[in-house]
Amino acid sequence: MSSIYEFSTKDIDGNDVSLSVYQGKVMLLVNVASKCGFTPQYTGLEAMYRKHRERGLVVLGFPCDQFGHQEPGDEDEIKNFCSLTYDVSFPMFAKVDVNGAKAHPLWQWLKSEKPGVLGLEAIKWNFTKFLVDQSGKVVKRYAPTDTPEKVEKDVDALLR
Repeated sequence: MSSIYEFSTKDIDGNDVSLSVYQGKVMLLVNVASKCGFTPQYTGLEAMYRKHRERGLVVLGFPCDQFGHQEPGDEDEIKNFCSLTYDVSFPMFAKVDVNGAKAHPLWQWLKSEKPGVLGLEAIKWNFTKFLVDQSGKVVKRYAPTDTPEKVEKDVDALLR
């Protein structure tokens, strides 16, 4: 695949979603987890989404249970946790693997487009983020320790 718009995935309710519905938007894709030390980043991700969505930002959350079994619940449990604990309104998707033989093709592509430190593609932990511009190009990869507030500067620059 050569474009992010060629991928489809299931949303948290089990519906097929083509990422082409986000064409022309700035996307921030994040592998999330409910029981991670970085889980409070949901607050910043939601705040950034609400602040910039009218200007064309969409945050996309992809639950992942590959790191320390920190996303043990099913989609309904994840959806309830995100809604009740962090009032998440940005699009959430079904649980995915981001590493290994069963990694979702979207995440395989993201990693190949923007490898991490030392050129390694593997996702190191939950809350790794990929910033995609309005043309569908992956422009930056962020470590789990990079807060939404740090990422927001780059988002804001793309939205100008």
